[in-house]
Amino acid sequence: MTHSASDGGPALVLVVDDNPITRYVLGTTLRRAGHETLEAEDGTQALEVLQHTPRVPDAAIIDVQLPDMTGFEVCERVKASPRTAWVPVLHISATAVSVHDRTQGLNRGADAYLTEPVAPDELIATLSATLRYTRARRRAETLAERLHQLHRTTLSLYSAPDAPHLAEAAAVGAAAVLDRPAVVRLTAPDGTVYTRRHPDAPAPDASGLDTVAAALKGSGVHVMPYVSPGDGGRHLLAAARTKSGRPPTCISVPVAQPHATTDGEEQDAELLAQVTHTTALALETLRTYSEEHNLALTLQRSFLPEKLPDTPRARLAVRYLPASEHAEIGGDFYEALTTPSGVMVAVGDVAGHSLEAAMVMGQIRHGLRAYALEGHPPHVILERLDMLLRTVARGATLTLCIMLLEDGAPVLHIANAGHLPPLLLRDADETYLRDHGPLLGLGLKQPPATRVTVTEGDLLMMITDGLVERRDEDIDTSLSHLSAIAVKGPRAPEDMCEHLLRNLPPDGRDDIALMVVSVGPTAAGR
Repeated sequence: MTHSASDGGPALVLVVDDNPITRYVLGTTLRRAGHETLEAEDGTQALEVLQHTPRVPDAAIIDVQLPDMTGFEVCERVKASPRTAWVPVLHISATAVSVHDRTQGLNRGADAYLTEPVAPDELIATLSATLRYTRARRRAETLAERLHQLHRTTLSLYSAPDAPHLAEAAAVGAAAVLDRPAVVRLTAPDGTVYTRRHPDAPAPDASGLDTVAAALKGSGVHVMPYVSPGDGGRHLLAAARTKSGRPPTCISVPVAQPHATTDGEEQDAELLAQVTHTTALALETLRTYSEEHNLALTLQRSFLPEKLPDTPRARLAVRYLPASEHAEIGGDFYEALTTPSGVMVAVGDVAGHSLEAAMVMGQIRHGLRAYALEGHPPHVILERLDMLLRTVARGATLTLCIMLLEDGAPVLHIANAGHLPPLLLRDADETYLRDHGPLLGLGLKQPPATRVTVTEGDLLMMITDGLVERRDEDIDTSLSHLSAIAVKGPRAPEDMCEHLLRNLPPDGRDDIALMVVSVGPTAAGR
């Protein structure tokens, strides 16, 4: 009769008895029933076998009266070891047969207690019943742990910021869920193929992953066994895709040890399919985000000026760096144009990081241009933009600094609505122009523009906070760091931009707008 591990079938049983005849009789009975056996003649030898054999026995039949310790003590030590705590123990004895003996044995950890002489059928039936219970409990515990690992893996997959990290999370997760080495292959949105394995162990040849990828038709998940033609190793392969036409995501794990059950292999296949499908879904999420981010970034860039004004009153240079591809787009912007009164430049930042913030930024920038070309002074432009912002985007707020470099006079007009102060460099001196009013969107009155005398060759710098703001650093400290770097930099606007970005590398968490203005001669004539 063929048995499965789920019905108390064939097992590796350790027989512990100091009587060689008893060991022989018990071993013969067990082997005739289809079991394998190991033997030990005392408690010390039994514990040695249990701790050091490559395969832990599925059960132990232990005589109560042993020469070096009692069977009760052996049982307690078996149950105390993490490696063998699950091993069922059957006590057997011809002398310790009282109710007290049986009660003590069961209370100290034994799973069954038999007294000799015991009929062969009773021995096999008792062992089978014990194995059924133990294996059912172990399957339940293993499944619970696997489901816990699957949950952790799912969270890890959806937290991956990019394809390389996703491939690594999938390899680590599959190895944790299935408790064996795993190799993952997936294709990033940009077409780059990433292969990761965890831990560093032999993996199937590439033809195995190619085979399961080819076997997957359309979308869905496909799981299949595979024998490597190189070394004959057996593997379980899975491929998944969420949309037709996408490159499949593939994962491979070696098949479990030969004594694994059919039920266990089916569970392995189901779990591997789940991990592979979740990886494909997480990859699709990354792909969708990447496409949406690129679209939003293109839209955001379309709101910015195509070119800077060419005028002798000022030489201008600008840099605009979006946040990393993993961050949402923001509302940073800049503007530069010639007006009836002179050269007007502005740098601003809409609060928040979203497509909506970028849309608000576009509306504000167009309003700024319109009011500036009408000839309004900087502080009046701020008041009108405040009204516009409260009309088109109620609840939104904005910081904005506007500077007008007046034609025909050595005067700079500054109106700052809660933005970082512009930095003025003159020779070896640096000064922040800190006068400001409230940010826009609150309906508060703006103070008149501040007038600052400037001379030819002065350098003005306007930034958004992405250039200097760092976690766990006070903004005043960051601004001091910026001025110390700037004062040592070149005076050509383009070179200064490069100098600042080189010495203040972006951390990728926020957009950066940087404008450098070199003051030209006061004579009019554009």
